[in-house]
Amino acid sequence: MFRHTKLLQFEAKPEKPDPVYAHKLQELIGGAFGEMTVTMQYLFQGWNCRIEGKYKDLIMDTATEEIGHVEMLATMVARLLEGAPATATAEAVKDPVMAAVLGGMDPQQAIVGGGGALPADSNGTPWNGKYIVASGNLLADFRANAAAEAQGRLQTARLYNMTDDPGVKAMLKFNLARDTVHQRQWLAAIEELEADGLEGPIAPSALFDEEDQTHNRTIWHLSDGPDGAEGTAWTTGLEYLTDPEPLGGPATAPEPDPALYGTAADREAPGLEPADGDVETFYDGAVWKNKVVGNARASGSAETKSAAVAAGRKLAIKRGTAHYIHTKDGRVGERRSYPRARS
Repeated sequence: MFRHTKLLQFEAKPEKPDPVYAHKLQELIGGAFGEMTVTMQYLFQGWNCRIEGKYKDLIMDTATEEIGHVEMLATMVARLLEGAPATATAEAVKDPVMAAVLGGMDPQQAIVGGGGALPADSNGTPWNGKYIVASGNLLADFRANAAAEAQGRLQTARLYNMTDDPGVKAMLKFNLARDTVHQRQWLAAIEELEADGLEGPIAPSALFDEEDQTHNRTIWHLSDGPDGAEGTAWTTGLEYLTDPEPLGGPATAPEPDPALYGTAADREAPGLEPADGDVETFYDGAVWKNKVVGNARASGSAETKSAAVAAGRKLAIKRGTAHYIHTKDGRVGERRSYPRARS
């Protein structure tokens, strides 16, 4: 049950109308990281929370506070639009840049909102429920919440520097303070989730034995140049790969449905037939194998296709030949040529 107290959470009185700024302030209402987003994000997280008590109370208390923030901002926008466009817009259009955007007012604030706020961002794009994160995993959600509050505070700080109105600044000072508190509370709640044994550092705290044990210990350096993250806190205890190799084959899409009339090469064409010396990766009914065409025996086997493809690619690169990767039913799925390196 919700009750509406007919007083603002904090005062929202500008010193004078400013339709230009009212347009900008819409970002804090209906933007991706605006107050509508965190309101609905926390509400759905709370409604979906399976644990009664402190965590659900934290989420719902913050959600209810955020409803009040939307009300404050909507009231501020309406008051910034008071007297516009007849008076304030005439003043605004003295600036040719402002004149180019209809004196700064979003036309929909007048046409649709009747001189009031809209559930939209500063470009007039309607607020979207896809902005919210409510997964049911509290660790993942609380991290998203901390990020949302950080983005919201960043945008509030930028808007704070875009106005000289003391009334607007006073309200934004309040908003900045609450964003600070909310960032701290979500970060502290993350630590408490771990202390209570409900979650670990990684979300979700499951499937660690099932994940690929080779690739959960490496950091890939994929930026040009020698600079990298080796020796930093987030690479400690991990293998730093300065020149990682791709592990898959070409990003070739499967053959299109003939009824869709997509352009595709004939995969059964003679030019795609393996020649002596080429490398083939194929499934023999039990394991994946690599074989040099013309040799009687396979050069190696692997339990997974990805491992076999990686080994086959290395062999083809070494030999300077083509690498044919078959599907499980024996058809050629991919082909990659590796020219012999000059000596």
